[in-house]
Amino acid sequence: MTDSPAQKPHIAHTLLSRAHSPDTATQQFTERIKHKPLFLRPTSPSAQDNRERRRLHRLRKKEYFLRHQRPRPMTAREKRSTGLYDLPREECKHALFKGLHTLWVGYMQDILDLKTEGRSGLVTPLSHGAKLVSADFHGAELEVVRSRSAGRVGIKGIVVRDTKFTFDVVTEKDQLKTIPKEHTVFRFMVPLPVAEQQEESHAGEGQEKAQETVADGRKPLVFELHGSQFETRPVDRANKKFKWRNVDYV
Repeated sequence: MTDSPAQKPHIAHTLLSRAHSPDTATQQFTERIKHKPLFLRPTSPSAQDNRERRRLHRLRKKEYFLRHQRPRPMTAREKRSTGLYDLPREECKHALFKGLHTLWVGYMQDILDLKTEGRSGLVTPLSHGAKLVSADFHGAELEVVRSRSAGRVGIKGIVVRDTKFTFDVVTEKDQLKTIPKEHTVFRFMVPLPVAEQQEESHAGEGQEKAQETVADGRKPLVFELHGSQFETRPVDRANKKFKWRNVDYV
C-alpha cells in the first residue's frame, strides 16, 4: 500500500511565509486563522423569535408615529368636562370688560372706515353691510330692544361670549346673562372718532409731544341686530359670503 501524497499547505500560510519568517508565519496562522472563533447566528429562528421581532417592530413604528403626530384636538365633551368654556362668577365684573369694549369700538371704527381721512362718516348697507355681518362682537355693548320674552327687554351689557345661538353679556350689576339670539333684536352704538390735535414743542426746548382730544359733540352711529338672522359663530361669519335678500321681521 502506497503512502498518501503530502497535504497541500493552506493558502494563508503560504502568503504569511512570504512576508514573515517561518516561526512568525506559523504563529500568526495558528492564532489568527486556524484557532479563530467563528460566531454564527441561527439561520432558522423559531416562531416565537419571529413574533417577538414583529412585536418590537410594531412598537418602534407606533412610537415614531406618535412622536411625529400633531396633538389631537379636544372633543366637545372633553372641553365641557375640563370647564374650558366656563366663566368664573368672580371674574364676571363689568369694570373688567370696559377695556375690551374700548378695543371693540376702535375695531368697529376701522371696519366702518370712520378713521379714514376724507370720509364723511356715511355708512350704507351697500358699502358696509358685508363688513358688519362678518364682524366679531366680543366686547360690544348690546341692549335688548325687542324680544319674544318680555323679561329680556332692557337687558344691557358687554358681550363676553358670542356663540352660534346666544350672546353672553355682563351687565353693569356684574351679572352674567345668556340671551338667545332667536326672536330677539339687539341695539348697539359705535361712537364717531373724536378729532385729535397734536402740538409739537420747539426743537431747542427739548419737550415731548402734547396730544389733546377734543369732542365735537357728534351723535354716535346706532345699529339694530336681528338675532334670528345672526345665528352663526364668529369664526364662520369671518369667511362666509352673505347675499342680500328681503327678510320679513314681523
